[in-house]
Amino acid sequence: MPDSAGERHRAFHDTALRWLPDVTRFARSLTRDESAADDLVQETFLRAWRHWDTFQTGSDGRAWLFTIARNAWRKQAPRDARLVPVEDDALQALSDGVGPLSAPDPVLQALTRVDLGPAIRDAIDALPEAFRDVVELVELQQLEYAEAAEVLGIPVGTVRSRLFRARRLLQGALLEHARDAGFATVNPSGDQ
Repeated sequence: MPDSAGERHRAFHDTALRWLPDVTRFARSLTRDESAADDLVQETFLRAWRHWDTFQTGSDGRAWLFTIARNAWRKQAPRDARLVPVEDDALQALSDGVGPLSAPDPVLQALTRVDLGPAIRDAIDALPEAFRDVVELVELQQLEYAEAAEVLGIPVGTVRSRLFRARRLLQGALLEHARDAGFATVNPSGDQ
């Protein structure tokens, strides 16, 4: 008779632990704190080990772990702090009011030499949670829409909608950063 505990350990190691760096990045994006992220990663893998028998062999282990991490984080975070109204007229007006970036070619060339990483991270961090979660999963963790929908427990259409609105909000924040740095101006009419 095969050693079932040893097989379980090997299966968990081969399937779940290989996603440790991805789960760590995801936990940091949720908690915004390295120590809290480490705790969340530990809790995620502890829950995964406890419930390993519910994992379906052949399914996406990374998405399964992201779901566990998100659920664990939601239980830890205060309920009021994580509720964000998605259908917000003010946010929609803000995202609709952003025009395209209009800048001369030398400015665009200069932008390629500037480290925009901190500005992008700040813009993502400033997004409402519902939008930030979708950006983190789809854009940064590179999950498919269906996988992100599964992790977040929402329909695929909602993922698409939130991602569209998040991109518009990010565009506005980064455009403001570019204007503050003297690189670009907003052309509200959308004409080049």
